[in-house]
Amino acid sequence: MQAINICAAGLCAALLAGCATTPSAVPAQQPAGAYRDSFEAAGRLSVNYRRDGSPESLTGKFSWSQVPGRIDVTLSSPMATIATIHITPQSATLVQADKTPRVAKDIDTLTAQSLGWTLPVSGMRDWLQGYATGADGKRFAASPANNSVLTADGWRLRFVSWQQDGATRPKRIDAERSAGAGADELAIRIVIDPQG
Repeated sequence: MQAINICAAGLCAALLAGCATTPSAVPAQQPAGAYRDSFEAAGRLSVNYRRDGSPESLTGKFSWSQVPGRIDVTLSSPMATIATIHITPQSATLVQADKTPRVAKDIDTLTAQSLGWTLPVSGMRDWLQGYATGADGKRFAASPANNSVLTADGWRLRFVSWQQDGATRPKRIDAERSAGAGADELAIRIVIDPQG
């Protein structure tokens, strides 16, 4: 864990600079494209969180693959894979280099214990495609003109920019959760690479 934090600190400045984006030319009223049960994405991720009262950060790359009943996530630095995560309805498994794989029923608990911050997998399943479940319980479809929502599980999402290939797909997503109700304060910035 210490090695991850040291690696993250060194990479933070360089990768955060790469997270800045400019607005795209996607039509302002066009909602997110159709939701897909099978979906792949890759990009950069930066996480700011608190551990034992002290601010911490982690920045790196991610790859995401989902099919019905399974999600696979890889988190990596430019030099190595930090962790791989496999999620099914029955369990979540986290594998880190030179460590015994950890298995739990709940991915939130597993990532919080192993990484020091919670990877919101259930939310990201929707967020990466421009969707969320709002605090009112209704399905939210983001668009450049309607780009922010408070989710049912307490995340404030802002879809900051959009892919520039004519499709209405998110490029950058900022997600923040305030401390409270058993959850720690957490801010995540996701920048999604263009899809081929």
